[in-house]
Amino acid sequence: MAQPVPLPFADSPRSSVGLEWELALVDADSGELRQAATAVLDAVHADGDDDPLRPQVTGELLLNTIEVSSGRCASVGEAGTALLDCLDRVRAVATPLRIELMGGGTHPSANWATQRVTDKQRYATLIDRTQWWGRQMLIYGVHVHVGIESRDKVLPLSRAMLTVFGVIQSLAASSPFWGGRDTGYASNRALLFQQLPTAGLPPQLVTWGELEQYVGDMLHVGVIDEFNELRWDVRPSPRFGTLEVRIADSATNIAEVVAISALTHCLVEHFTSLADAGEPLPTLQPWFVTENKWRSARYGMDAILVTDSSGAEELVSESVERWLETLAPVAARLGCAGELEQVRLILRRGASYQRQRAVARRHAGDLDAVVRSLLDELRAGRPL
Repeated sequence: MAQPVPLPFADSPRSSVGLEWELALVDADSGELRQAATAVLDAVHADGDDDPLRPQVTGELLLNTIEVSSGRCASVGEAGTALLDCLDRVRAVATPLRIELMGGGTHPSANWATQRVTDKQRYATLIDRTQWWGRQMLIYGVHVHVGIESRDKVLPLSRAMLTVFGVIQSLAASSPFWGGRDTGYASNRALLFQQLPTAGLPPQLVTWGELEQYVGDMLHVGVIDEFNELRWDVRPSPRFGTLEVRIADSATNIAEVVAISALTHCLVEHFTSLADAGEPLPTLQPWFVTENKWRSARYGMDAILVTDSSGAEELVSESVERWLETLAPVAARLGCAGELEQVRLILRRGASYQRQRAVARRHAGDLDAVVRSLLDELRAGRPL
């Protein structure tokens, strides 16, 4: 057994929040992906500001991708405003290049094999190791960081969040198409991403010492070179003192970013409050968690999810309604009642994967029309 690796957990205000939103760079005329991240980022970063706790625009694995990050904020509304400011900065340099920004978990028709990788050693190492599956990571997500004031709470909260995993994934599902075809899945991204050896559902570790041992073992045998290479759907972020929830497909508009992030934020705070009151946090057997991930990725808002360790089941749309009622007082306390209420907009208009399929049906399967609809939603800032 290798030596455990100490993982100091940074101080972070309870229930502070930070959002990260991955977006595609798309040619304004053809709708195809543009490999232009380097030029865009060079122009955006002319001021040299790189404080990770402030709003940022950064690169990702592929040159067709940028990520806008809110930095640490007091509320989801504040974080959403920071993201919009980042979008304005990007558009100021992208629009003259005939580049538009597009949300969604995948580009409906792009060919993964023609996408270029960002020139960084960590990405080159990833592709060299993962080969076929690594090259197919033409996917985009939203990550929600929630500040946790005590390291001892992080892993129990992570296990509790796995009991509501499918609700978030179903609402956020926005990747039904891949390589020009309808995959039959609401979130094809979810199952693509888990093919990486350190991605997907986390092990349900109980103590921080177990996590340090896990990291020590993975470093010892060369699976990872640093902690951040554990790309779990829910993971501690010791550097920021947060629990990072990485479940959601990239949203196609800011309204859904803040709605799904508010739901995530409120769920973490809800479980934190239960822990403070001395109540046991919910858990699910790993096999139920795995099944829920598959069901929500496959069926989205029509998924029937396992809700407790006895095997009780519930239609995800009914779970959403129930959670919105339960979390209303939490949202009021966190100052995100309006953002949480926007989850009902998704229930009324359909999740993104449903809207994308509706566009495809109206246009006889033309996925160029779907791309145009995604561009329109990002500009409009709401589901259309």
